[in-house]
Amino acid sequence: MGRLGVKTDYEELRNAQIMENKARLASLGLQKAVAELRSIRSKPQSEKRKHNKVDYFSTPLRRSSRLKGNSSESNSCGTTPLAKRKLGLFDDEDDEDDIEKRPANAPLLRVKDGLTLRLTPEALARRCTSKDRGTLYDPYLGICCHFCRQKKLCGEEDCKRCGDSDMDQPCLGKTDCSSCHSSQGVLCRGCLKVRYGEEMEDVRANKEWICPHCTEEKGINPYWICNSSLCLKKRKMAPTGIAIFRAREMGYKSVAHLLMDQLQGAVKG
Repeated sequence: MGRLGVKTDYEELRNAQIMENKARLASLGLQKAVAELRSIRSKPQSEKRKHNKVDYFSTPLRRSSRLKGNSSESNSCGTTPLAKRKLGLFDDEDDEDDIEKRPANAPLLRVKDGLTLRLTPEALARRCTSKDRGTLYDPYLGICCHFCRQKKLCGEEDCKRCGDSDMDQPCLGKTDCSSCHSSQGVLCRGCLKVRYGEEMEDVRANKEWICPHCTEEKGINPYWICNSSLCLKKRKMAPTGIAIFRAREMGYKSVAHLLMDQLQGAVKG
C-alpha cells in the first residue's frame, strides 16, 4: 500500500474501469435515457385526491330491528329462517312466540298444508342400519346431539318422529333433560353410552333424568363434568378426542368416569 495521498495500483485500475464503463454507456445512449427518466421523476407530482371524511357523529345511528324487538321490519315472514321458509316448513302467519315449551327431543316443526315430509323407501331402509348415532343426516328434521353435533335421524325402529315424520312425537334416539329441556341435554344413543356411561332405555324410563351438563352445574355428582368439546373449552380444558379406548383399557365405564377420577386425584394430590 502506498503512502497517504498517493494512489495505489488498485485505485488506478478501478478508475480506469469506471471511465471505460462510462464510455460504453455513452456509446449505447443509455446516459441520455437515464437523464430523461430523472427529469421526469423530478417533476412535481399531481395533487392526490382528497377523501372527504364522514362525520359519523352527525349521522343517525343504525340499530338492528331484531335487537329493538321488531322483527317485522327486517323479516316480513317473522323470525323463521329463510331456508326453512323456502321449503315451506312454516306458515307465514305462524307466531313462534306462541309456541309452548316443548321437550328438546321434540322441537316443533310446522308444515304448510298440503306439504308432506316423507322419507323415500331407500332412506327408510337405511335409517335403522346404525342405531347408535343414526345414518341419515337431515339439516331440518334431524335433532342435533350436544356432543357429536350431528343432526341425524335416529336409528330406533319404533321412532314415529324419524320414521313417520310425526313432528308431534319425541325422538326416541335423543335424550331430553328434565331440568333444562335445552339442546345441552340432547344426546344420541352412542354418545350417551360412550361418553357418559348411560343407556338410552334407562334414560327413557327415568322421567326425572338430568343431563350431564346440569349434573355438573348443580353439583349433584362431585368431580363430574360434561366432557363435550363445547363445555371443556368453557372450562379452558382441551377436548379429549377419542378417549373411550383408553378409558376401557383402564377399566372405566366411560370417558366421563375417567375424567372424574383424574380430577378427583388432581384435587386430592
